[in-house]
Amino acid sequence: MKAVRRFTVRAGLPAALADLGTLATNLRWTWHPPTQDLFASVDQAIWERVGGDPLHLLAQVPAERLEVLATDDAFLARVAEVADDLRRYLSEPRWYQHRAAELNGTRMPDSIAYFSMEFGVTEALPNYSGGLGVLAGDHLKAASDLGVPLIGVGLLYRSGYFRQSLSLDGWQVEHYPVIDPSGLPLEPLTEPSGTPILVHVAMPGGRVLRARIWKANVGRVPLLLLDSDIEENSDDLRGVTDRLYGGDQDHRIRQEILAGVGGVRAVRTYCELTGTAQPEVFHTNEGHAGFLGLERLRELVSSQGLDFDQALSAVRAGTVFTTHTPVPAGIDRFPVDLVQHYFGDESLLPGIDLRRVLALGAEENPGMFNMAHMGLRLAQRANGVSRLHGAVSRSMFGALWPGFDTDEVPITSVTNGVHGPTWAAKEMTTLIGDPETPGADIADASVSDAKLWELRCGLRERLVGEVRRRVRAAWLQRGASALELGWTDSVFDPDVLTVGFARRVPTYKRLTLMLRDPDRLRALLLHPDRPVQLVVAGKSHPADDGGKALIQQIVRFADDVGMRHRIAFLPDYDMSMARYLYWGCDVWLNNPMRPLEACGTSGMKAALNGGLNLSIRDGWWDEFYDGSNGWAIPTADGVNDPVRRDDLEAAALYELLGSQVAPLYYDRDAAGVPTRWMSMVRHTLSSLGPQVQASRMVREYVESAYAPAATAGALAQSDDFRVARDLAAYRGRLSGAWQQVRVVDCELSLDEGQTPVIGDRVHVHATVDLAGLTPDDVEVQAVVGRVGDTDELSDVVTATMHPVAAGRYTVELPLPHAGALGVTARVLPKHNLLATPAELGKVVLA
Repeated sequence: MKAVRRFTVRAGLPAALADLGTLATNLRWTWHPPTQDLFASVDQAIWERVGGDPLHLLAQVPAERLEVLATDDAFLARVAEVADDLRRYLSEPRWYQHRAAELNGTRMPDSIAYFSMEFGVTEALPNYSGGLGVLAGDHLKAASDLGVPLIGVGLLYRSGYFRQSLSLDGWQVEHYPVIDPSGLPLEPLTEPSGTPILVHVAMPGGRVLRARIWKANVGRVPLLLLDSDIEENSDDLRGVTDRLYGGDQDHRIRQEILAGVGGVRAVRTYCELTGTAQPEVFHTNEGHAGFLGLERLRELVSSQGLDFDQALSAVRAGTVFTTHTPVPAGIDRFPVDLVQHYFGDESLLPGIDLRRVLALGAEENPGMFNMAHMGLRLAQRANGVSRLHGAVSRSMFGALWPGFDTDEVPITSVTNGVHGPTWAAKEMTTLIGDPETPGADIADASVSDAKLWELRCGLRERLVGEVRRRVRAAWLQRGASALELGWTDSVFDPDVLTVGFARRVPTYKRLTLMLRDPDRLRALLLHPDRPVQLVVAGKSHPADDGGKALIQQIVRFADDVGMRHRIAFLPDYDMSMARYLYWGCDVWLNNPMRPLEACGTSGMKAALNGGLNLSIRDGWWDEFYDGSNGWAIPTADGVNDPVRRDDLEAAALYELLGSQVAPLYYDRDAAGVPTRWMSMVRHTLSSLGPQVQASRMVREYVESAYAPAATAGALAQSDDFRVARDLAAYRGRLSGAWQQVRVVDCELSLDEGQTPVIGDRVHVHATVDLAGLTPDDVEVQAVVGRVGDTDELSDVVTATMHPVAAGRYTVELPLPHAGALGVTARVLPKHNLLATPAELGKVVLA
């Protein structure tokens, strides 16, 4: 018999325990061990059974137990202490407030809206699929710890992503459990009367999509999640937020319209309701929520009387866009006619011309609308998520800035980080200090190699226990009998070198590279003196049969009777499983096809726990690898045949594991401690620990993006949007004259017979026809660099030239290189609301 309706009843707490309800619904508990310990002490057995979820704990603890605790003075004192600590955490000035005081004169925004399609804050709120969501969750947590006034915005998915199991033959099977929001650490946004507040978004045909707003408290940061599964919607509209990354393109564009347009309306409503400052900066985390910029355009056009171009100047000034994909195939693109269907009648965005909307998403294919292109055109500041990814992004999107060298494309980088208190094992923090403290106490002589090794062995043993439990559960789910699973009690060995590989399973991450030569892998796993054990996990997108086939290959290899004690595939990878892997693995393996990993933060989490990385130099590892904190797998750069490239890089992986990694791990001193291995572990903890923190990442966003965007946004809006109006008028003047602007000539002054040497100062002169523009409208630059046979310049340096007469410019500059050099001049736009001269994509070359 099935229920016709599902609902959750929350536990009623005795008045003396009211603070437990507050502690359970503020997600700070997910990274605050004293709060976790407090809830565990309520009932240890239930705490473990519910996976450490306070709300589920309180729902299952017998009322009699709660009544006893309500009269337990020692327990009540603990509750009061932890609750007081939370109150201090939520109210006291933190890094952001102190930094704002230090930077007197620099505008620090009072509020920042952070939009993402998924948020991985905790497994108790299953609203994420993988790295993008976990990164967004870590961003909110670090912002909370630093006191950054962030508001998170996204969607609430009634089935989350999916739960993964395996069929008997190793094929991925998806399950979509129904999630009841009232059983999650969420509260609805309501009117004072208790009526839920709804966001309204117009749909074609005169229909309206309505969404309820749920709020999660992530420490100091409110996270607003929109939910379309309400009775006021028709069945098809109720299903808009049914599952993450599911459905066809029509379903997907509805989700992204709700996230972007509806998300802005939700933020406005929340701020008005709570008296919170309206966001000055909008951060678009990947292109999915990019329609938020269109809603902000509509607001300015309808409420401020601006035209489209004036509003665009103001919106761009206060917007930050982060791209997470290094390949065009990873970008959301919609057929133009689908965008016309939703935006064509102006009911969704009154006053916004469809042609201007389509121009924002234009790309090479005139039939497609590109969400990343729109994100870049609607944001004045854009970044990739590692140094290498920034370079890849500048190359990938360079066509949007024609005439500029790749390194001048205005896309910077902020390397991702991970939230240390969430991902570092409590025991590791206790031993070496708070991972948020640069260097922690790992250099302290009291932390001996033996003590650190004992901790690493304990974490590995805990992982082995979890592997055994999950392998048994997976086989039962696949149809095996409990009577034939005695072997699962002895899979893996707490004393064997343990390698982890866990992530999403798109093709470029090369899940099966390790299987390239099965005999070599078998020899490594079964080595008589230096064995290796390998734990693998990951989900493939439900529509990606290629990814599922890769999982099946791994599963079939791991099913072999002679191998299954040394290799395991663990289904249903999520945050709860991930912790055991990051804590217990000695080595973290990552072997993407370089440079297709934008950042890849899983290895950062392993490093926080003393795991050593064995990785292709891609993403974050390309810039943080120093030769002593792990191993870099050599790459077959320049080999275009992907089969041969995989063969070469797999061979390099086997060679490293067999000749360097395993021998170092098993090289022990008289006390059984691998001292040289522990030297690398210490170096990893002390050197990578500070660098991989999400707190470092968020501070970089504040200082390189949020503060400048707030300053530019305030300037654009000042004096009744005078500067925004002026920039729009300026762009209009440029468009009318730019095609006629030209550099008439460019000369380098050298004395006759002079052979200059590097560093000599020379004069460059140029004659420029500004076609009616004024000298204040442009910047004229001299460009000097190395020159080859084709006269193309490289390794250039630029210098601003100064007007000396009508149409004449000059500058003195030092010669930057020896060898064959060339010089030219160019003309760029100049306006005080432009972040860089390249921003408008306009340049005139000599």
